[in-house]
Amino acid sequence: MPFELDQAHLDKALRSVAGSDPDVAAALERHGFPAERRSGAPGFGHLLKVLAGQQLSVRAAATIHERLLARIGDPPLPAALLLEEDADLRAIGLSRQKIGYARALAEAIESGRFDPESLHDKADSEVIAALTSLKGFGVWSAQMVLLFSLGRPDVWPVDDLGVRAGLQRLKNLPSRPDAREADRIGRAWSPHRSAMALLMWHLHGQPEE
Repeated sequence: MPFELDQAHLDKALRSVAGSDPDVAAALERHGFPAERRSGAPGFGHLLKVLAGQQLSVRAAATIHERLLARIGDPPLPAALLLEEDADLRAIGLSRQKIGYARALAEAIESGRFDPESLHDKADSEVIAALTSLKGFGVWSAQMVLLFSLGRPDVWPVDDLGVRAGLQRLKNLPSRPDAREADRIGRAWSPHRSAMALLMWHLHGQPEE
């Protein structure tokens, strides 16, 4: 399947939602449109980056990823990671748990049990099932691959705090909605929820007025 979440799709999708949601129309008027975001094909390198960046700030995740590439090569190969000692991987900032996840991913690809290229031809639910069968990949991580690597148009990551913070701001809610409430609100925006997720991150990053 082609990458659909390009700038032209984002702009068209958000204009479509704005036509029936005045809050979205107002947000676009005030803050503009979010930019297209891509992370490259869902190969070993991208999936390793997702694992390494879990539960870290953007800056910390980028630093560790740069150190990892400097250590094992760019683009990284599963065999290269498997040759590394745990102590050396810990020295660049990977936790013991993430090292285990990274090794499991490398072993799954090296053995042929998991083929990242096959994700391109799978439905969203099948991509999530395939990724969450790997150690360390939860639904949120799988959704990030769907959004930024595969460019799927109707992904709504309600477990993401930034998405829910943006939703609070968009709808002027008294508190940040929980995942269930975010899911309920987002249903009205299907099949354009990926574009709306990018708008939520965009709003969350804007200074308070």
